[in-house]
Amino acid sequence: MSDADILELISEQTTFEQGFRLLMTRYQERLYWHVRRLVVHHEDADDVIQNTFIKVFKGLSGFKGNSKLYTWLYRIATNETMSFLQKRKRHHMQSIDGEQDLTKNLLADPFFDGDEVQARLIQAIHQLPDKQRVVFNMRYYDEMKYAEISEVLGTSIGGLKASYHHAAKKIELFFKEASV
Repeated sequence: MSDADILELISEQTTFEQGFRLLMTRYQERLYWHVRRLVVHHEDADDVIQNTFIKVFKGLSGFKGNSKLYTWLYRIATNETMSFLQKRKRHHMQSIDGEQDLTKNLLADPFFDGDEVQARLIQAIHQLPDKQRVVFNMRYYDEMKYAEISEVLGTSIGGLKASYHHAAKKIELFFKEASV
């Protein structure tokens, strides 16, 4: 079923629930992993995804189709994630020890199925400024084109390319310093 078919179901009051369930089935996992890579912990990602779908549910009547459905959903999920991260920074300033324990915590997390190198990559990404982290994840993990990321974030393609380049260089430096 296409996005247009889902949107058609959602537009009718009698099939709204069916359309919304299809939308969630199609996009929940992709959005979960997008959010999870940014917030790191499963429980936090679940909270953000729940808030995302609440916003989607409330905002569907306002979706005009000016962008692709998935870019609209990514925009909402990304905004919810950024709000979550900002709120967490304000309320729970993490210590330097907490950052250093990220790799150990990830390896102990039953929902993390990577190895130590993947955990170190996540740690390197986690140390990036929020905007660079979002751009890097969308480009590297989600394999989104710069034009799609631009739609989601409302940033110029040139700015996104610069953010990605700076993020990649910082990650490279992180691994070089770790091997010394």
